[in-house]
Amino acid sequence: MKVALITGITGQDGSYLAELLLEKGYEVHGIKRRSSLFNTNRIDHLYQDPHDPDQRLKLHYGDLTDAMNLTRIIQECQPDEIYNLGAMSHVAVSFDTPEYVGNVDGLGTLRILEAVRILGLEKKTRIYQASTSELYGGMPENKNEKGFYDESSPFYPRSPYGVAKIYGFWITKNYREAYDMFACNGILFNHESPRRGETFVTRKITRAVAKIALGLQEKVFLGNLEAKRDWGHAKDYVRMMWMILQADKPEDWVIATGVTTTVRDFVSLAFEEVGIKVEFKDEGVDEKAYVVSCDHKDFQIEIGKEVLSVDPSYFRPTEVDLLIGDPSKAKNKLGWVPEHDLASLVKDMMKGDVSLMKKDVVLLKAGHEILKQAE
Repeated sequence: MKVALITGITGQDGSYLAELLLEKGYEVHGIKRRSSLFNTNRIDHLYQDPHDPDQRLKLHYGDLTDAMNLTRIIQECQPDEIYNLGAMSHVAVSFDTPEYVGNVDGLGTLRILEAVRILGLEKKTRIYQASTSELYGGMPENKNEKGFYDESSPFYPRSPYGVAKIYGFWITKNYREAYDMFACNGILFNHESPRRGETFVTRKITRAVAKIALGLQEKVFLGNLEAKRDWGHAKDYVRMMWMILQADKPEDWVIATGVTTTVRDFVSLAFEEVGIKVEFKDEGVDEKAYVVSCDHKDFQIEIGKEVLSVDPSYFRPTEVDLLIGDPSKAKNKLGWVPEHDLASLVKDMMKGDVSLMKKDVVLLKAGHEILKQAE
């Protein structure tokens, strides 16, 4: 039985990857940070009784800032594969916590690589490093002849997150070449799902649209509506992570859809999933969205209602306007093809958030009923 170790297992990618590896018969070990609150909701359905001898998912307390802890866990697990998905991955927040991001996202990668080397596991353990499209920084002159970013495009990170990840990228490549390790970078473009963190723009949009449709929220405030991203489904991307470590030799890979969409269009698609058509008026910081029609039997919303405004405070100090990846290498050499397009991704996310927000409606109604009885 193969053994895999996943850092960041409680996150979006970690939870989907754990599902995939368990389905493939792996014993899966995950590292989670100690917290005063339970943060395992994404993997609770996988993790039942820790005392069950047949339980193939095992969790360990750890942190990417603690080299001794990481080394001990790797020594205990003796993993065939390590997937380093743990990171402080919020680009905007990285401007507020640049030192922490550098320690976790940059040096955390080094700590894993060095632990594998010190323990003499260079020939046994294959390592996947979660890299990011933020390495490119959206610099138009660095695109390939097709207008996309690929494995040979120059890097120009535009955030502390991107800068930290570029260290993780190069130290992985360095250890691969210096110690003949099977260590690979997956340069992931934006990937989303119903499990995406609530502070990321796609999930912020789908949650807000669900709330607006159900009458729980008036409108949503967003930043740069012109920003374009290459959005894929996290399920497709974790499948590619696994494929990277099954390849004949260690390489670096772009994981993307090759299709770009503006934040504005993502908003429109989300509203369409609940039968609401919106119209955008004005430009820049004055741009707003208004309801044009609503043809969903479960939702009632006023025609002409303002449901979106731009808030300049959400603009980044150095904005990346366009990111689009070229997945040709992954398709040609590994046969990877995404199973989800943008429409199915938005549908999946909206279905999840509408269901989630309907529970809030039930709770609100119950609360109102209790107040009435108290009166």
